[in-house]
Amino acid sequence: MEGDSDTMKYRETFVKTARSFGEFIPLLIGVLLLVSLLISAMRMKLFELNIFTGNVFIDSFIGAVFGSFATGNPITSYIIGGEFLRNGIPLVVVTSFLVAWVTVGMVQLPAESIMLGRRFAITRNLVSFLLSIAVAVAVVLTLGLV
Repeated sequence: MEGDSDTMKYRETFVKTARSFGEFIPLLIGVLLLVSLLISAMRMKLFELNIFTGNVFIDSFIGAVFGSFATGNPITSYIIGGEFLRNGIPLVVVTSFLVAWVTVGMVQLPAESIMLGRRFAITRNLVSFLLSIAVAVAVVLTLGLV
């Protein structure tokens, strides 16, 4: 008798989970399409822009802003970082861009807000943004490139 009620609870839970996942799929597909579009546009634009000042803090902020809107995964970051460095983009910019690119997700913010709560999503993204700048400055200072 007790086994039947447990089975019913599991079945109910599974149905609720599947339903909420089904409702989330269109939003997820939209986010993935927007991310793909932004990544391809941002890569080329970052190469073409000559907006870097030579100031470690301002340049890391610029890199973090670009990285926040272009989102990607850590595996491809090595290739992108190498291309950025090869094209003369400063290390502080590349570092802040890549850290923000992997940890901050402005494009995914609506989906993250729905799934985890708006306050948590905004706080997590803000902290990740600030830490991407701090990590970039720390890397450049540690390597003595300032």
